[in-house]
Amino acid sequence: MSDQTITMVHGSGGSATGELIQEVFAKEFRNDTLNKMEDSAVIPGSGTIAVTTDSFVVTPLVFRGGDIGRLCVCGTVNDLLMRGAVPRYLTCGFILEEGLSVELLKKVVRSMAETAREAGVTIVAGDTKVVEGSGGMYINTAGVGFVPEGVEISSKKARAGDAIIVSGTMGDHHAAILGERMNIETDIASDNAPLTDMVSALMDSGIEIHTMRDVTRGGLGTVLKELASASSKTFIIKDAAVPVTPKVKDFCGLLGLDPVYMGNEGKMVVLVPGADAEKALAIIKGSAYGEEAAIIGEVTEEEPGELLMKTEIGGIRKLDILQGEGLPRIC
Repeated sequence: MSDQTITMVHGSGGSATGELIQEVFAKEFRNDTLNKMEDSAVIPGSGTIAVTTDSFVVTPLVFRGGDIGRLCVCGTVNDLLMRGAVPRYLTCGFILEEGLSVELLKKVVRSMAETAREAGVTIVAGDTKVVEGSGGMYINTAGVGFVPEGVEISSKKARAGDAIIVSGTMGDHHAAILGERMNIETDIASDNAPLTDMVSALMDSGIEIHTMRDVTRGGLGTVLKELASASSKTFIIKDAAVPVTPKVKDFCGLLGLDPVYMGNEGKMVVLVPGADAEKALAIIKGSAYGEEAAIIGEVTEEEPGELLMKTEIGGIRKLDILQGEGLPRIC
């Protein structure tokens, strides 16, 4: 890693983030569990449990459709769900800057509690520190869930013939945060949401789920490229099939943004055998937060590790992980 200091680009979720993780954290913390680099770590105990941790530094703290409190619960719960775990417990650590409004803090904590109840998890431990600053707030969370016997969902399990399904429209959270930061008049709301109902319904359906991944920093393009690389398969998606609301499309057009590299906080990608695709899609659409789900592509073995997008004019666009900083900081 050539950088001598940490810069904002290291938190983008793209190539610089991956380099930081690999050359600093993974280099020192290396072990068989961590090396898998999944959304949460599945480890042995009295049963099989999943463990994950995350930190939230979003600005502004309150935004259209949510706040940092709802966001931190959703992000942690969804990471557990992506491994097929049933989320149960959360811990939270608050770093509060001097000058923070007590009323704002109460609002965030209340939002966390409400979202935890919705997601079916219990906040069992916490910590608070106060530092000098200008009224900001940062939250670190850890989550624990239980993995049912026989469940093994992984980024490496994509198979040729799998259908690629997204659970809803892309870019909503990113656009909401950026609009707030830039004082752009828009009614685009964040999609931050716990996907407990959706994943539970899929797990109970008997469908063989190969892979799940929530679409956060770096957007759909980064997530699918990472999955293609991890499984050594080719992911082919159709540009026209990727759901994006007209408001987000207009927002992207105004600022020159690409929806496939814009993050969400309440959407996921699911890979299931092609024969089960329509059944899985119907289940997702019938679940909370899944109304706009769509089948957007398939997995093949033509060019292992590549992510290809079929454009609306018949061309092929090769997609890679996000390069540079995907402003603004969305989580």
